[in-house]
Amino acid sequence: MSKLKKTAGFTLIEVMVSMTIGLVVLAAVAGTFTVQLRQNSAEEQLAQMQQDVRGALDLMVREIEMAGFKPAGVVFNGIATSTATTLRIKLDLDSTGVTTDGATDDISYTYSSGVLTRTLNNPASSATLADNLTLFSFSYLDANGAATTTSTAVRRITINITAQTARADPSYPSNGGKRTYQISADVTPPNLLL
Repeated sequence: MSKLKKTAGFTLIEVMVSMTIGLVVLAAVAGTFTVQLRQNSAEEQLAQMQQDVRGALDLMVREIEMAGFKPAGVVFNGIATSTATTLRIKLDLDSTGVTTDGATDDISYTYSSGVLTRTLNNPASSATLADNLTLFSFSYLDANGAATTTSTAVRRITINITAQTARADPSYPSNGGKRTYQISADVTPPNLLL
C-alpha cells in the first residue's frame, strides 16, 4: 500500500481572499497618498504667495523709508508721484546732490492688472515685485494725519495688498478655489519732515 503525501499549499479561495485584502489596502494607501499630495501642493502655493507678497512689501518699506534722503543738503521733495496705484520716490543715496544720477535715486512702484512693478527710473529698468494681486493701494496722510493727494504734503504712506494663489485648490470652496492673503504696512519716512 502506498501512502499519499499530503502537500501544504493555498486553496484558490485563500489566494482570492488574500488578493482582495491586498487590493483594498493598496487602494487605501493610494487614496491617502493622493490626498496628501494635493494638500502639500495647496500649502506650497499658499506659502509661495505669502513669501512673494511679504518680500515685495519688505523691499518697498525699506526703500520708501529712505524717500527724501539728502545727505548733501540739496532740497528736493522725496515723493514725486503719489496716486492710489503709483508711488515715485526720490533720494540721494550716492550723496552727489542729484536725485537722477544713480539707479537707486529715483524709484517707482506701479500696480496694474494684478501685477506690482518696481522701476528704477535712471536708467529705466523694471522688475515684477509681485503678481496674482487682487487688490493693491497706496494711501497718504499729511503731518496732521489727514488724507492728502498732494505729494509735497505726504508724511505717512499706507500700503494695502491682497494676493491670491496662482492655481485653484479643488478642496477650497470659496473664491473659485483660490486662497487669498492680505497684508498692509504704514511707512513714515523720516526724511520727509526735513
